[in-house]
Amino acid sequence: MVSGKKPLVVVTRKLPDSIETRMRELFDVRLNDSDKPMSHAELGEAAKLADVLVPTVTDQIDRSVLSHSGERLKLIANFGNGVDNIDVATALQRGITVTNTPGVLTEDTADMTMALILAVPRRLAEGAQVLIGEHQWTGWSPTWMLGHRIWGKRLGIVGMGRIGQAVARRAKAFGLQIHYHNRRRVAPRIEEELNATYWESLDQMLVRMDIISINCPHTPATYHLLSARRLKLVRPEAYIVNTARGEVIDENALARLIEGEEIGGAGLDVFEHEPAVSPKLVKLAKAGKVVLLPHLGSATIEGRVDMGEKVIVNIRTFMDGHRPPDRVLPSML
Repeated sequence: MVSGKKPLVVVTRKLPDSIETRMRELFDVRLNDSDKPMSHAELGEAAKLADVLVPTVTDQIDRSVLSHSGERLKLIANFGNGVDNIDVATALQRGITVTNTPGVLTEDTADMTMALILAVPRRLAEGAQVLIGEHQWTGWSPTWMLGHRIWGKRLGIVGMGRIGQAVARRAKAFGLQIHYHNRRRVAPRIEEELNATYWESLDQMLVRMDIISINCPHTPATYHLLSARRLKLVRPEAYIVNTARGEVIDENALARLIEGEEIGGAGLDVFEHEPAVSPKLVKLAKAGKVVLLPHLGSATIEGRVDMGEKVIVNIRTFMDGHRPPDRVLPSML
């Protein structure tokens, strides 16, 4: 890039207007006004032309896309916290820095997790459908549409990072007992604040929980962390909530076990083959056994703007010759 010249920034999807306007002021930016996802070939072409590529979590920036990158591409500023959509190791081998947008979506995702923790046992989606369905509601009944109380139940959090801890704070206020499994035990002060019980063994925790919340990132180590074997450990009355990444759960096994009434139900905001949703899960949703949402965990205006501002800070810092604040390294994954 010529010194003093604005960097060419290619943005793969439509971003909030305020973010796109600021990008136009700062950079030579190519926006995606149609918001149509780029094809694999288009991503490769963008990698060839751009100084900075701004993909989103649904854009697969894999080895073949990166093989098209020339000498210009020096930064991939991901619009999202998770970077499982990017081959970070290959990017670094090619001299390309990768950044993400951590921290800004914690509260939004925790809110959605708590919403699903409530929605599944209390049958909220089922109840809402009654009022807009074909059959008229006949009124209150003491034995109709009964769910389960969550007060006093055990919540097992898989992944006690920022989001997991934010979920725990909310759940504690609802009277849930907090348990967690994490790669590393959290600080004693956090355990004390949350009155949280640590389980080194995920298997042992799963056997004992009433509700299980997935809040860990998707990495090679967490792919199908809740495998068919582990899902069989879950109690028949228990529920599973996932607002992290669909790949963390063996989706087919989950659907099979819920259908066989070996697991009580699930609340899912993410899916293993997104945007495709398993027909088995859709069938279970229609039967009232699961609640499905279209990846809304971080979908707030404030969150998206905060993400965009982090992307801009990372780009400006990098172009000024400094280390961007949200640089991602393979050792972090």
